[in-house]
Amino acid sequence: MGAVLGLCSAAQLACCCGSAACSLCCSACPSCANSTSTRLMYTLMMLLVMVVACITLAPGLHDQMKKVPFCANSTGLVPGNFKVDCDQAVGYLAVYRICFATCLFFCLMALIMIGVKSSKDPRAGIQNGFWGIKYLVVIGGIIGAFFIPEGSFASTWMVFGMIGGFCFIVIQLILIIDFAHTWAERWVSNYEETQSKGWYSALLLAMLSCYALTITGIVLLYVYYTKPDGCDLSKFFISFNLILVVGASAISILPSVQEHQPRSGLLQSAVVSLYVMYLTWSALSNSVGECNASFTGDKQSSFDKQSIIGLVIWVLSVLYSSIRTASSSSKITMSDHILAKEGSGEGDGGEAGREETKVFDNEGDDVAYSWTFFHIVFALATLYIMMTLTNWYNPSSQLSKENAASMWIKITSSWLCVGLYVWTLIAPAVLPDRDFS
Repeated sequence: MGAVLGLCSAAQLACCCGSAACSLCCSACPSCANSTSTRLMYTLMMLLVMVVACITLAPGLHDQMKKVPFCANSTGLVPGNFKVDCDQAVGYLAVYRICFATCLFFCLMALIMIGVKSSKDPRAGIQNGFWGIKYLVVIGGIIGAFFIPEGSFASTWMVFGMIGGFCFIVIQLILIIDFAHTWAERWVSNYEETQSKGWYSALLLAMLSCYALTITGIVLLYVYYTKPDGCDLSKFFISFNLILVVGASAISILPSVQEHQPRSGLLQSAVVSLYVMYLTWSALSNSVGECNASFTGDKQSSFDKQSIIGLVIWVLSVLYSSIRTASSSSKITMSDHILAKEGSGEGDGGEAGREETKVFDNEGDDVAYSWTFFHIVFALATLYIMMTLTNWYNPSSQLSKENAASMWIKITSSWLCVGLYVWTLIAPAVLPDRDFS
């Protein structure tokens, strides 16, 4: 417990590390459920891994990173007899190894937690505690991964990264749609209860701002990713997605939709439209050919605007999934499989226990979320952050940002986003006998 205690005091999250020893260090912290505190601690671990991965991409460390074991012991050959220049790609290859070790950790945790039904299971201690040991395992795994010779590691792991990244994009879509519904429902409810023009103005301003950014994005995509002659595929992607978001916005205000979902409206559509345009931009940045305005010929490891926005969305999505609990709209958005439910177990002596300890057990009778699925989601999130930090580069293409597979993954995700959103609108009307509350 000493390692746990040290982590709590250092991170100022003692009230969320799931042990009575930690709670003694943070009497000023508000009480929180064990299910929430544990998810926050895993989120903290993910954020720290992301920071470490970002540090390996820092230009100032480029010369020092060339001395890492996988460069010194690497043959540099990948399928197609192409030689990866470890001197140039060392930052990306380091990110691959950091995320490889982290992903394996979450996969191992997912396997260990299979079948856990409540916090009374002996494995609950592994899930909710031993944080110092967990960090040591991750750190040891990362160090060990740096000794993996390059060979075909990067090109093989990139395939897993693209598949896992796509799966997390789908999960991220569900979370964003849930956020859009929750945001709109809460503000509409506040307006209906208070009849305040302030809430009405806020709704209108938020909706118009999202649509204004969407329209601006569409114009910029046409300007920078298309040409009068050629670029037909890019023109198709932009135009088709424009049609999709206009159609989804129109569906959201249909009388039949409003009848079953009175609080459905253009604010949700505006948020989804903005995210679809981001996915379109991200896809076009990986397109092949002269229409890709993002390709500058620079082969050094670097961030771009698209990657930074992707990181921000990723951080917000992970935090949202850790803090948010399922609500009445979660069944419609299908986020009830991702978000935690309100625990029913009293644990720690019920209300009296909650006053005595800063972290109370709310999973004594039943877990608030699937512990195995939670770790699978975080493993996929690790793969997504790996691909985002490396700009979805293909390690066998001389660090060119052109990657047709990544382009199709992202553009397909944008279509899936619109499809999922439209389904949340029409589901109550199509399936009137099903309870979505």
